[in-house]
Amino acid sequence: MKQIKTALISVFHKDGLEELLAKLNAEGVKFLSTGGTQAFIESLGYECQKVEDVTTYPSILGGRVKTLHPKVFGGILGRRELQGDREQMAQYEIPEIDLVIVDLYPFEQTVASGASPEDIIEKIDIGGISLIRAGAKNFNDVVIIPSKEQYRPLLDILNAQGAQTTIEQRRHFATEAFGVSSHYDTAIHSWFKK
Repeated sequence: MKQIKTALISVFHKDGLEELLAKLNAEGVKFLSTGGTQAFIESLGYECQKVEDVTTYPSILGGRVKTLHPKVFGGILGRRELQGDREQMAQYEIPEIDLVIVDLYPFEQTVASGASPEDIIEKIDIGGISLIRAGAKNFNDVVIIPSKEQYRPLLDILNAQGAQTTIEQRRHFATEAFGVSSHYDTAIHSWFKK
């Protein structure tokens, strides 16, 4: 079993998140977030560290670059069992991130709404999809929740066994995560081909 101590939360759809946040907070999990998600978490009365405070970079380029930083991705991809990784994380003050909750920009819905090509391009998620891939790749140490459809399965686990997960559970979420990223990129690919 691996303990969840710090969660990075970056979601487009906030609905359904309240119950999950309440349980994580009750289990002593620390929150790390950006922009609208951070404001939402704080509006519920929970403490939430800004990603910008970890990276020492503001959200730049109109929000296009928020989480894309070695301190964030190092915290997700660092292999806890490797002494070399642990030493580098300490050296560069990279926090361990044990849980990543992402809900991607709604690309398909934006296309379906008849939005302009410019608006559609802006709904191609970069940070979120990268967080999903990183969390899924390092499922040995990290729980990846790649869409709001997975909020409930995680909540069920938390209610059953507290803020800890088995390797089988983390592998299951990683499998779901690559399904989400595959579907998302396929939708983008189809739009570009048209």
